[in-house]
Amino acid sequence: MSTETIILVGVGIYLVMMLGIGIAVARRAGSQEDFIVAGRRLPIWILSATIIATWFGGGTMLGASGAGYQGGFLAAIADPFGGALALILVGFFFARTFRRMKLLTVVEFFEDRFGRVAGIVASFGLLLSNVGWTGALMVAFGHVFQTMTGIPMEWGILGGGIIVIAYTTVGGMWAVALTDFVQVVVLAIGLVMLLTIVLIDVGGWSAIAPQLPEHSFRMIPLEHTPERWLNYLRLWFIFGLADLSAQTLMQRVFAAKTEQVAQNSFYLAGAGYLLIGLIPVLLGIIASVTMPGLADPETAIPRLAIEHLHPVAIAIFVGAMLAAIMSSADSALLASASIISVNVVPLFKADLKPDQKLLVTRIAIPVCGIIAVYVALKVQVVLQLMFDANSFMLVSVAVPFIAGVWWKKANRSGALAAMAAGFLMWVLSEWLYPDFAGDVLGFTFALLAIIIVTPLSQTFDPPRPLIDADGKPIDLKGRLGILPLFSRSVPGGVRSVDSDEPPETR
Repeated sequence: MSTETIILVGVGIYLVMMLGIGIAVARRAGSQEDFIVAGRRLPIWILSATIIATWFGGGTMLGASGAGYQGGFLAAIADPFGGALALILVGFFFARTFRRMKLLTVVEFFEDRFGRVAGIVASFGLLLSNVGWTGALMVAFGHVFQTMTGIPMEWGILGGGIIVIAYTTVGGMWAVALTDFVQVVVLAIGLVMLLTIVLIDVGGWSAIAPQLPEHSFRMIPLEHTPERWLNYLRLWFIFGLADLSAQTLMQRVFAAKTEQVAQNSFYLAGAGYLLIGLIPVLLGIIASVTMPGLADPETAIPRLAIEHLHPVAIAIFVGAMLAAIMSSADSALLASASIISVNVVPLFKADLKPDQKLLVTRIAIPVCGIIAVYVALKVQVVLQLMFDANSFMLVSVAVPFIAGVWWKKANRSGALAAMAAGFLMWVLSEWLYPDFAGDVLGFTFALLAIIIVTPLSQTFDPPRPLIDADGKPIDLKGRLGILPLFSRSVPGGVRSVDSDEPPETR
């Protein structure tokens, strides 16, 4: 058989396996809670894997390798470094708080803490980010198919979209989590295999290192100008801060079996993500030496695979690339559908029955998927599409989210002022000074707005407490992520951290 045929057969088997897992676990999704957060029963090994898989998408596999190809580590700050930072920050500052809330979506937090208008803004930002993210992933899917098999990108985008939509619609979070576990294993094997073989073929790292530019591994800007530093900060903020409130991440907090599982899964995932995520960057750097002058740097990894791997190994690696892409796309689709069913539809019809809520969630998945595929067909640049999708989150959602969790005085007036100020400064900056990092300026103005407006509005707009899904104030003691990694005991031996009750020792 030809290489293209071997790849297509291998990919076909892999896609059928993913669809089969979705169908096999469909019976577990009997309610909206089961469908959206897996009944809040995910253990640490599945949760850690699904967090890595969710975060490790087309942006890391193709976008970060392309960034490494063009500018080394400095160009890849956003992903994987900023992405890993977001996971660690969620584990330390937010996981325990949100696990206690037992919500279904992060928008519910905005509605409870800051009111309906803030919830609507958050819904819009999260949906925009998730649909844009899914679109970027479908572009990556098309890139892989076009580079590896010669099939036009548009057909790859459509085919990938259909498969992801199908198994996510059938199985919900259970399908997403279990397929993610398989996909992380395939992904890690594929990347390690490619890096090892490429290094052997080129004569080892010692043969590559002398040919690299002097600053390939530099982590701070070479030029110390305001414009350069603003854009550098943007690389950290666009994933490291903007994604703290991502529904795809908070949904995994809500799905965790316990607070301890929620916290530690993010620590394990952050470390694992950085280790695995550096491999595409290194491959991109190697390709800049062995394959100079690529017209599209985001094709560096597929071209390395074609150049160095046996056809059977290529088929395995294509499976790894598809695993990275599909594991993020399914999470983004489920996150979007969850927001639509839990937060958007009730604005128009609040008295849905439980089975109707589940049906709405399932219907919303293909609707969001179709929109994402359309976006992918129109904008065919992976990493830039992901950046654009996150800018709105950074300027309008990140500041109220952080303040709402950790500042007791945070209120509706301050949150809405921050959302408005951040968005307006972003738009004005992009219009008047397009070379500046407008979203970083927007984030700064959002922070200033909430700091100024919140104290001035306390008398007529008192802050609302943090509450759980039943409307009860949550325990605010011991919310930092300092629980032991695997021990089941708490200080003093009072109670197991696996208990869902909020003991004072936490």
